[in-house]
Amino acid sequence: MKAFMDKEFLLSTDTAKTLYHNFAENMPILDYHCHINPQEIYEDRKFDNITQVWLGGDHYKWRQMRSNGVDEKYVTGDSSDREKFQAWAETMPKLIGNPLYHWSHLELRKYFGFQGYLNGDNAEEVWNLCNAKLQEDSMTVRNLIKQSNVTLICTTDDPVDSLEWHKKIAGDETFDVQVLPAWRPDKAMNVEKPTFAAYMDTLSQVSNVKITSFASLKEALKNRMEFFASMGCCVSDHALEYVMYVPAGEDELDAILAKGLKGQAVSKEEELKFKTAFMLFVAGEYNRMDWIMQIHYGCKRDNNAYMFEKLGADTGFDCINNYAPSAQMADFLNALSATNQIPKTVLYSLNPNDNASIGTIIGCFQDKFPGKIQQAPPGGSTITK
Repeated sequence: MKAFMDKEFLLSTDTAKTLYHNFAENMPILDYHCHINPQEIYEDRKFDNITQVWLGGDHYKWRQMRSNGVDEKYVTGDSSDREKFQAWAETMPKLIGNPLYHWSHLELRKYFGFQGYLNGDNAEEVWNLCNAKLQEDSMTVRNLIKQSNVTLICTTDDPVDSLEWHKKIAGDETFDVQVLPAWRPDKAMNVEKPTFAAYMDTLSQVSNVKITSFASLKEALKNRMEFFASMGCCVSDHALEYVMYVPAGEDELDAILAKGLKGQAVSKEEELKFKTAFMLFVAGEYNRMDWIMQIHYGCKRDNNAYMFEKLGADTGFDCINNYAPSAQMADFLNALSATNQIPKTVLYSLNPNDNASIGTIIGCFQDKFPGKIQQAPPGGSTITK
């Protein structure tokens, strides 16, 4: 019987083994979609215990713990780090077949030397082993990055971010891994959110452009894109409900923006028109600046209103969305194609049912833009620049 996690893990054919061991195994990793805090990289944080590493902000693990019936006290509540780790360890045996099961055990083996299988019975052993290992200098944030053979990291950054930690990292000659910002402008596009008006005020301040119209919003965004580019940014990231295409004229866009600036409710159609125009504009800028446009969709976010009010966004209450009109995605790409403004693009959905439609849509544009649009599975793909 084949061992579960030996050196051939997931390599089921001779071809796969050859490609991995002879070519991929020692290649450096370019991590273009990362949520590591750049401040922790600059300060080279050393973690006190494995709960801080694994459960401090991982809403994927939080969701699985809730699915296992774990009380919120042991997820985001005031229980101790040891108690939270125990709850996660007791959840692990229920996750066989889930990527979290694989990831957790691969990490235990590679970084902590633990060859067993985490569960409630051996949680104390694993807790002590990991915590002792984390006190070694080799387990700081920077050294973990180096151990992983990562040579480039793109963090996830909002247009209003100062990028101060990126500046400090770039000036630190003791760390030779590139840490670059990635442009994530979701808040600037979400005209339907109650926080939109306040965000526009902040964007106006940092860009030195008073946002009163859609044209001035574009100028503010261009200003911030140029700043991000000066810091080495060449990758964008968009989390959409789906790739929409509902075109509108400039006057209509100004009226929709005016509602958002006043904190007034916008209709669903108005929201889609605004987001369509936003995406068409930034895609054109990405093409001009030779940036990559990454779009991931298929997620219904923040479904539990009570927990959203208590914990905020991205805390494990999202779900797969099964509404993604492929016709609108095709029309969106066709509109960019008509003006030769399709940037290098990576598309993927969190819903695997969308994979076939993405593939066929991409095929429609290969004659004019060969290889410029790529399809990736959930989690991303390789980007070359």
